[in-house]
Amino acid sequence: MESEMAATSATSLSIGATASLNTKLNLFSQSKSNSLRINSQEKLQSFCGLKADSSLRCDSESSFLGKQSSAALWRHLAPSVQRANLNLCKNLQPQASYKVAVLGAAGGIGQPLALLIKMSPLVATLNLYDIANVKGVAADISHCNTPSKVQDFTGPSELANALKGVDVVVIPAGVPRKPGMTRDDLFNINAGIVKSLVEAVADNCPDAFIHIISNPVNSTVPIAAEVLKQKGVYDPKKLFGVTTLDVVRANTFVAEKKNLKLIDVDVPVVGGHAGITILPLLSKTRPSVSFTDEQIQELTIRIQNGGTEVVEAKAGAGSATLSMAYAAARFVESSLRALDGDSDVYECTFVQSDLTELPFFASRVKLGRKGVEAFVSSELLGLSEYEQKALEALKPELKASIEKGIAFAQKQVVTA
Repeated sequence: MESEMAATSATSLSIGATASLNTKLNLFSQSKSNSLRINSQEKLQSFCGLKADSSLRCDSESSFLGKQSSAALWRHLAPSVQRANLNLCKNLQPQASYKVAVLGAAGGIGQPLALLIKMSPLVATLNLYDIANVKGVAADISHCNTPSKVQDFTGPSELANALKGVDVVVIPAGVPRKPGMTRDDLFNINAGIVKSLVEAVADNCPDAFIHIISNPVNSTVPIAAEVLKQKGVYDPKKLFGVTTLDVVRANTFVAEKKNLKLIDVDVPVVGGHAGITILPLLSKTRPSVSFTDEQIQELTIRIQNGGTEVVEAKAGAGSATLSMAYAAARFVESSLRALDGDSDVYECTFVQSDLTELPFFASRVKLGRKGVEAFVSSELLGLSEYEQKALEALKPELKASIEKGIAFAQKQVVTA
């Protein structure tokens, strides 16, 4: 499994609808038209800045850059490609075929997230739902010249229609953090929101991948699981707590600290998605780098408190909405690639797990058409002494958060 994951060292340049999103797309599994792809062993600087691929692709239709920009870029790159005697494959483009719903699309995370998902060439339909103000968001995003059709849905009466036939549901709905507010402070409001939305998902698209962003994720994912169980449609392989932002921050901060190319850096982050439950496994960083004890302490604390860093910097004007949208879009793109048949999709995510004694745990998993295909358990072996102690220290807090979510969902059933 690790050898498969290690095959992400070549780089890519993607121009088009996926320019700022995640990584390698499995674009050859469907019919395609109007683009150009070259397989190459040469190292090309990545445009997306996330992950690597041994390809160069220039879209000429439905391109984020537009026809003229893409053509100009290609004219610049073509001579070097020809010198490398590479095989040119014309008239290739992914066929958009997936339906994605964003629940909470008018919010601080929902708006930029919807825009980023709109850029994916794999999305045919993008349904945007919120209790208010979503019509304007949908109108705005619908003007972007990418393939997906944008539809808006407002209020509980339109929620079912927003979810019909959806492949991936993303839930950023809820209230944001404010200065001095912990993730637990968010619980009472956001728990009820997640519960009602997941009930609708269970009724209308029970087979969809469900991405939970609403905090506190350590509790809202267990709530979602209990709701799905009560509805008789729970599939633990398709319920995900989105912890990708922790990985994005870890990669960024480590690259900065060690003066590494960001495209090469990969730091697994395990545990949960709040405070000390966020555990970056710096000893497992790729490429292999050494850290002093002081650096390990400093990086770990900064990664754990990344959300607070942004909340304080915005001084009451919001939380980490943009970086969260970016990370969530990366996870959506990974899910779409997996659904599309890509056999090399790995992400860290908070899911039902047996890697520890806890019922839910964030770790790197392999994604496939049916959701979680495998856990990368090897990353929890051979931890440093610091990481092993931190892992044991986070378990009581994570356990309490999980149990709080389960208790909330079960209490709601009794009350009803």
